[in-house]
Amino acid sequence: MNLPYNVFPSWLNWAATVLFFVLFAAAIRTAPWRRYRDKDLLNVLLGSCVLLLLIWSLKAGVKPGLTFHLLGGTLFMLMFGWAVAFIAMSLVLAGGVLNGAVAWQGFALNALVMGAIPILATQVVLRLAVKHLPHHFFVYIIVNAYFCAGLAMALTVSTSSFLLVMLGPYRLDTVLHDYLPFVPFMVFGEGFMTGMLVTGMALMKPQWLTTFDDRRYIAGK
Repeated sequence: MNLPYNVFPSWLNWAATVLFFVLFAAAIRTAPWRRYRDKDLLNVLLGSCVLLLLIWSLKAGVKPGLTFHLLGGTLFMLMFGWAVAFIAMSLVLAGGVLNGAVAWQGFALNALVMGAIPILATQVVLRLAVKHLPHHFFVYIIVNAYFCAGLAMALTVSTSSFLLVMLGPYRLDTVLHDYLPFVPFMVFGEGFMTGMLVTGMALMKPQWLTTFDDRRYIAGK
């Protein structure tokens, strides 16, 4: 994660830029902006962005591109829906560019890897869960929060590792020995953090979770 742009061929950064703008335009077009006329919900959104920027600043790594930090993509998706979540995480990454943590040339690629992948993975799992699994509170928490967050982290790490090996400067054995052994801890941490926060919000502030519906998961259970 935090992929350095200068280790990849220029065509990859250009392709990522095009894809980013396509997704960003779709997000702006489909986002439920009326919902955020509510000042309380708008404050939750802006506060979440600031908090995520702080979390992303707390990172460790072994080599450029082989870094460790929490993502928050599943949490943002469950709170805001995919469109607003992608816009919000893009703004957080823009903050990282402004404070020098991320090079602007690598903005689009990082936005796709750290933002689009976990958000869209969570969206797919959420839809499958709604369609095929019982509409129960614990199904929402266990599957859509704990499991989805861990899966999103695993997919993000796998994608970044693949890019760094296939198109970047690292050999497969370097990634296998220096980076991937820490992935289970990252997966567990992401799942635990997201699950705990979503559980608390579902119980205390369900209005903060766009994807949570009392009538579906609690009423009559």
